[in-house]
Formats: sequence, C-alpha cells, structure tokens
Amino acid sequence: MGVVYLVRHGQASFGAANYDQLSEAGFEQARVLGTALRERLPRVDAVVTGTLARHRQTAETCLAALGCETASVQTAGFDEFDHEDIVARHTPRYADQAVLREELSRMESPRQAYQALYMEAVARWVSGQHDAEYPEPWSVFRKRCVGALDALIEQLGPSKNALVFTSGGPITAVCQDLLRIPDEHAFRLNLTLANCGLTKVIYSARGRYLSTLNEHGHFEGAQRALLTYR
Repeated sequence: MGVVYLVRHGQASFGAANYDQLSEAGFEQARVLGTALRERLPRVDAVVTGTLARHRQTAETCLAALGCETASVQTAGFDEFDHEDIVARHTPRYADQAVLREELSRMESPRQAYQALYMEAVARWVSGQHDAEYPEPWSVFRKRCVGALDALIEQLGPSKNALVFTSGGPITAVCQDLLRIPDEHAFRLNLTLANCGLTKVIYSARGRYLSTLNEHGHFEGAQRALLTYR
C-alpha cells in the first residue's frame, strides 16, 4: 500500500496584518514534527505543498529537521479556502480587515470571539444556500481538494510515501469524502485539527482509506505547550 500524509501547517500569525506567515510557535511545531518523523519515514518519495507561505514555511522547516532532501512541488489544489472572504460575506463590514482587528482587540477574548464568528461564516458557506455569492462555493472547494489527492495518488503510483503540507480545510474535505460525512457536520472535524498534526491516507488498487486522523502525539508530554489548533 502507498501512504499520503496530510500535514496541517504550523500556527500562523493570528491578529497580524499578514496572517499567512508562521508564528514563532509555528516554526517550532514544524521542527518538532520533522524530528518526530525521522524514524517513522526513512524514505519520502514526494513532497507537495499548497501555494501559501505558511505551507511552504512548514514544509521547509519540517524537511530540514527530518533530513529530507526531496524537492517539493506546489499545487493550488491543496490551498486553503479564502477565510477572509468567507467572513466578509457573512459580515460585510469585515471586508476591511482593519475593522475586524480593531473590534476583536476590544473584546475580552479575541481568539474565542473570532472562532465563533468564523464558525458561523463557515456554516453559511457550507450550507449551499448562498453559493452565488462566493468565488469558490464549498462544493467546488471540496471537489478541488479531493481531486488534488486523486491526482497525486495517480502520479505516485503504487507503494509510495508522500508528505503533503496543506491546511485544515483541504484535510477536512478529504476526510469528509473518505468517511462520507454530511456537509453540515464536516467542520466538526476541522475544529479538532492540531497545527502540524498528521492525517494518514493509505491507498492501493482497491481504493483510498483514512488510516489515522490528526495524529499529534509529538506535542504531548514535554512538548505539550506547542499544541495549538488555530
């Protein structure tokens, strides 16, 4: 059997003007993951990343710690959905990110407040009732992500190992497809995905199967402080 490991990127820069950069914790998460993979992955046949900076930074840092010299290939199929646009479609004044940051800064718990807003916005997107408003509706996004995995497996051929550095959205879409989870429940998975967690998909001529979801034992014990979800 072949294996595709889907890696959620390290912690990004929440609250900064540019979210699409790893935080200091994000870089350390990627290093710890790479170290943890040294014995587990003696061979890596392919490395794929989305096109976002946080994907590339996670890959570069993890691979350096892993000691892997396999060149990475970028594909937009594994890119995250545009969360800023989805939030703005839900609450139009937040099309101005400065307004969003200013309002969150006045709240007692900015991260919790943003998480509640984000989940409401995602639920609206996933519902399918407002598809005409979105450049990439949920159904199109899901098809893109599953198609990216299908294309990768076809390119790999049998009995290969691949690392894919991506985001929570594509991992959610792939797992939903493999487990046949209804749309309205899909993002329950997303809530639990740890930064630099591993999701393992095995494949053969018989099909594709979810082997493990969101492994993050490398952030337990002495590394517990590095366990983050956003």
